[in-house]
Amino acid sequence: MANIKSAIKRVEISERNRLRNKSYKSAVKTLTKRYLTALDQFAAAPSPDTKQEAENRLAVAFSKIDKAVKRGALHRNTGARKKSRLALAFKRHESTIAIDS
Repeated sequence: MANIKSAIKRVEISERNRLRNKSYKSAVKTLTKRYLTALDQFAAAPSPDTKQEAENRLAVAFSKIDKAVKRGALHRNTGARKKSRLALAFKRHESTIAIDS
């Protein structure tokens, strides 16, 4: 344990930041999984309702990723990569459904 006051403060600050970053990263993972589940439901039973639900979940995930990047929990390239992969998954499902229909 640190003995110097400034070092003690840095330990407290880094712990606070670690918990905040953990919260953002966990939320991004959760929202990503919810989006992918909604996307699978859309692929299984294509309808305007399931498509709208998947789009809404995508928007929520994008928003949380952007907030995590803004707060410094994620690097901006990591955020861009995650958003790109989510959008690509949507396009893949959308194109396979368009071919099947």
